[in-house]
Amino acid sequence: MNDTEAEANLSDLIAAELPYLRRYTRALTGSQARGDQYTIATLEAILKDRTAFENGDPTKVNLFKCFHAIWVTSGQQLADSDDALRSRAQGLLAKLTANSREALLLRTIEDFSIDHISKIIQIDVEEVRRLISVANAELATSVQGRVLIIEDEPIIAADLTAIVAGLGHEVIGVARTHKEAVEMGGDGNADLILSDIQLADNSSGIDAVHDLLGIMDVPVIFITAFPERLLTGDKPEPAFLISKPFHEAQVQSAVSQAMFFASTATLK
Repeated sequence: MNDTEAEANLSDLIAAELPYLRRYTRALTGSQARGDQYTIATLEAILKDRTAFENGDPTKVNLFKCFHAIWVTSGQQLADSDDALRSRAQGLLAKLTANSREALLLRTIEDFSIDHISKIIQIDVEEVRRLISVANAELATSVQGRVLIIEDEPIIAADLTAIVAGLGHEVIGVARTHKEAVEMGGDGNADLILSDIQLADNSSGIDAVHDLLGIMDVPVIFITAFPERLLTGDKPEPAFLISKPFHEAQVQSAVSQAMFFASTATLK
């Protein structure tokens, strides 16, 4: 394989992993725009120097490692200073143990092994395990709020309710359809929305969330079997995304991260 073919092959491999880097960067920053800025910066760095991929590690590991190098040297800024809510979240996050949130997201949302997280963050495996434990403890006691769940499957809805309540949050309602979601969330009393994509009456969870965001400004976590379809960067998209089938730890992590960017009494 000549150099041109090798570069084209690497580009294809990176492109296949980009939706997941977008998911990760958005979860860290709480914003599609900020997350995508970091993704673009990562790609620009790779275009200038591809030596980070000249090893035996998987493309996804090397891609996330390149991002992490940029993230830690940029000061890990989550938002512009004139965004008061995000600035308060930045203040809370600054009190957390360094790299703990990153390790937790890499493990629970992106499903990296401990060994791969060690390579991405450049720390030993025992420190990775410690950071994940620390992150769970720190996030669990930081922020509590009110959650609206939009899910048409009773068993899944019950599981989500138990997980959310177990984190100390209040579930204000479980909606099965677009209409129910708008009715339950109509008073703007939620701090976070957790929504499936396809609902019971074939209505869209995305449409329901769009309507709700017309009356409130809160984070949204979407649950979908096809996350890459919602992570193209072509239009407004969720900052927080969970893949189906999900594990309890994934929901716990996503909810805890999202609550940092919610307008809760604690944040206020």
